[in-house]
Amino acid sequence: MKTVLLLLLTVHGLIHLMGFAKAFGYARLEALRGPVSRPMGLLWLAAALLLVTAAALVLLAPKLWWWAGAAGLVLSQLAIVSSWKDARFGTLANLLLLLPVALAALEASPASPRPAFEQAAKELLARPPAAPRQLTEADLAPLPSAVQRYLRFAGAVGKPRVWNYRLRFRGGLREGPKDAWMPVEVQQLSTVRPPARLFLAQTSKLGLPVAAFHRYVGSAASFQVKLASLFTVVDAHGEEMTRSETVTLLNDLCLLAPAALADSGLSWREVDADRVEVGFSNAGHTVTAQLLFDPTGALLDFISDDRSRSVDGKVYQRLRWSTPIEAWRDFDGRKLPVSAEARWSLPEGEFAYARFEILEAAYNVESLEPQSELRWF
Repeated sequence: MKTVLLLLLTVHGLIHLMGFAKAFGYARLEALRGPVSRPMGLLWLAAALLLVTAAALVLLAPKLWWWAGAAGLVLSQLAIVSSWKDARFGTLANLLLLLPVALAALEASPASPRPAFEQAAKELLARPPAAPRQLTEADLAPLPSAVQRYLRFAGAVGKPRVWNYRLRFRGGLREGPKDAWMPVEVQQLSTVRPPARLFLAQTSKLGLPVAAFHRYVGSAASFQVKLASLFTVVDAHGEEMTRSETVTLLNDLCLLAPAALADSGLSWREVDADRVEVGFSNAGHTVTAQLLFDPTGALLDFISDDRSRSVDGKVYQRLRWSTPIEAWRDFDGRKLPVSAEARWSLPEGEFAYARFEILEAAYNVESLEPQSELRWF
């Protein structure tokens, strides 16, 4: 879709140079038979520059391209009207471009989940704590032996303790076992103390953009899904939602910020050499999960019975939830579960409704945007 947009903006913009060339006598163009004044030639040139600039911004500054695109469409249509008999078919290209420009403008509006995500992230990062100290072997002593092995495997020992982390994912989502996978891109920012999680997933349905925003800050969690930044499809909140997202907070600590497992806020029960039960309390909710490890210390799965499934944000069903890990990858000395799934155990069987691949991860950050020193997978 991005390739089509780039091609349409670029070609449509370059075609406008014909009006400029005609006005200033740089070329004799049979396609423009009528005269074009020099002032109108400059209008054609301005439209061309704006449309080509919009194409460049799609790649360089995706949040801003629609400004140049919208201005380019206005000038383009004015130029087309001035030479209507010869250039009227250019209106079709403007109409084709109007939809993505309008959708991009809506995504940047206050009604869109993205600005809400960015504002919430800015507030979370407004008061960073002092530089965290390193996690040492001595800090592992109170933990079950399997968890100790995991923290060594994950490369957490000798690294700074984690007080926040920022991640980017790509993957797929679906509502039910028979549904097709929808490609999704995700941006996440979480803090460990106080516990908070912001999770923005963006996909498309029927050609229209869909944004899903999980927000868990303070004592309440919410989940909102919007179609084209205008229509609210899901608006979930309340105690059941908050308890379920408390499980997600715990899951993130275990998979994405294992250094935080040495904090005193967690309770532990050793089931056997490779299986541990962990408890976590937040916002008046206490949840538990079982962690399964292999002999090398790698985390194999996270399983909890304290999370609820809801398709519409109104009706909840408590089901077994798990996140089996498929692959690990080293990132600046820390091992991350670069590929994993999220599964529900339905009465008719287990199915994966989400799968993710980590693209970028950074810890103890001061900004939502990646810095130049970050390594990308």
